[in-house]
Amino acid sequence: MGAQWKSKGKELVANAKGRLFSKLAKDIMLAARAGADPASNARLRLVVEQARKASMPKDTLDRAIKKGAGLTGEAVHFDHVIYEGFAPHRVPVMVECLTDNVNRTAPEMRVLFRKGQLGTSGSVSWDFDHVGMIEAEPATPGADPELAAIEAGAQDFEPGHEEGSTLFLTDPGDLDLVSRALPAQGFTVLSAKLGYKAKNPIDPASLSVAELEEVEAFLAAIDANDDVQNLFVGLGG
Repeated sequence: MGAQWKSKGKELVANAKGRLFSKLAKDIMLAARAGADPASNARLRLVVEQARKASMPKDTLDRAIKKGAGLTGEAVHFDHVIYEGFAPHRVPVMVECLTDNVNRTAPEMRVLFRKGQLGTSGSVSWDFDHVGMIEAEPATPGADPELAAIEAGAQDFEPGHEEGSTLFLTDPGDLDLVSRALPAQGFTVLSAKLGYKAKNPIDPASLSVAELEEVEAFLAAIDANDDVQNLFVGLGG
């Protein structure tokens, strides 16, 4: 949870899938601004691969690429905005948004943070490292994540969000390089993105069950907002 929070209780799989496709489509459109060919656009290649692994329909994927690259005649504009603050019980939170209307998103974030505390720029980010995050799973039996991290050039590694997966952490500039190197070390890349990792995550054991439930409810409400792309939380475990 200290790297990137993911909702534990999705009521409907269809809703979760729809939210994932919506987020991936935004990432694809943003990446496609630098060109519609994944072969010559590293950022687009990574997101397209992630979308394919998530079983995004091909027509949805192609439409997002064309729209982002300006090939459909539609104007696409997203502002990248980071909101910093605290969930209940002083758990630090960084909320990454991609929005087509900041004047809509900002007041929505203020409302969502009423049960926590919305901070100013820099009030929380100082306690997070900006890193590349690559989630990968073993492609061959006995694949060693420590050896893979060393050989591929990752800074560190830890258990991933998906069962049996590993989260490889990199310098932001090395994200694509490490992603390309991991398959040769016996790992299949599931996702690759830039994100924020808490330097001093709060130990969940220091919170009661009721307090943890408050934090979960707060995070779930923020994650449900359509403009929220990623949620990074300073909570260990």
